[in-house]
Amino acid sequence: MYMSSRTTISTAKVAAVYIGTVVGAGFASGQEVLQFFSFFGMAGNLGLVLAAVMFAFLGLVILELGHKLGADSHREVIRHAGGRWLGMAIDGVITFFLFGAMTAMIAGAGAIFREQFGLPFLLGSLVMTAATMFTVLLGISGVINAISYVVPLLLVSVLGIAVAVLTTTPINTDFIAQWAQTSRAPVPFWPLSAVVYVSYNLVLGVSVLAPLGRHVGSLQTLQKGALLGGIGLGVSALAINLTLLAKVPAAAGYEIPMVFVAAQFSPLIQLFYSIVLMAEIYTTSVSSLYGFAERITDQGKPLFRWLVVGTSTAAFTAGQLGFSTLVRVLYPAVGYAGLLMIAGLTYGYARERLLASPAFKKIK
Repeated sequence: MYMSSRTTISTAKVAAVYIGTVVGAGFASGQEVLQFFSFFGMAGNLGLVLAAVMFAFLGLVILELGHKLGADSHREVIRHAGGRWLGMAIDGVITFFLFGAMTAMIAGAGAIFREQFGLPFLLGSLVMTAATMFTVLLGISGVINAISYVVPLLLVSVLGIAVAVLTTTPINTDFIAQWAQTSRAPVPFWPLSAVVYVSYNLVLGVSVLAPLGRHVGSLQTLQKGALLGGIGLGVSALAINLTLLAKVPAAAGYEIPMVFVAAQFSPLIQLFYSIVLMAEIYTTSVSSLYGFAERITDQGKPLFRWLVVGTSTAAFTAGQLGFSTLVRVLYPAVGYAGLLMIAGLTYGYARERLLASPAFKKIK
């Protein structure tokens, strides 16, 4: 199934795809928010505001460049923004992380099957691998639809739990100030933590956002979608952060803290949130595999199918290393490397605006 070069994708769907490429096992589980924001206490909320602004701006940059260049993958956008050598370096980081992120998601699915459903780790990994592989074989339309349908469910679930917690367990700011554990955060300062958080998430997100820009006919739709997506990400992460802060120190001791919080209400809510978490793992796994395969070959070529199957098999094998190990080591490292991408995108955006300005044209 192939999409025409320009289609009538709505603003809401652009925003949903953006949110869906960013959220995944780490986000929906609460583990990412805990490590990058909650450990800083109430100051972490300022970091989330900064992250939301960066998500909106950088998402717009990627979508606009993808639209202008008619990008088939992240490669065109990155090399246009960063130049030949910087673009090659960033391209390598992204391609590596796409495979690593898919591997982490497969491991995350195995962990949920084992810890929440009492089923074998191997079975969870296998189910996620198969679902991801078959979705990507449908092409970009299958990826966009899969992601956009799941995102509203996540937002409702996260906000619902947050409201339930905050109305029954008010946040004690004095206690949180005493509890804050900056030394446990993977990044030492909350502003830098926000930047690294956005960085590694966009390293993953650019693989879908860049070709998405090509498929959207209206530039205004892209702009509104990026803004709405940035706000959605910020509000969702803030809801998770406030929920965790209301439940520390207990919540901080769990690998999947949001499921722990959901379990405080009832086993049924715990089960429901575990299913939502699986759906979010699925969206991230799908976007990662599609971006990786599309980077190496075009989806219309016979090699694409074989590459999808081979990559899925390799990721399934690597995923047996375990979820927490992969996330703890992989994500911060890629976040620092992804700062190159943020610098390149910002420079490319500023250059485009300068060249298009009336003042520059008069000088020229």
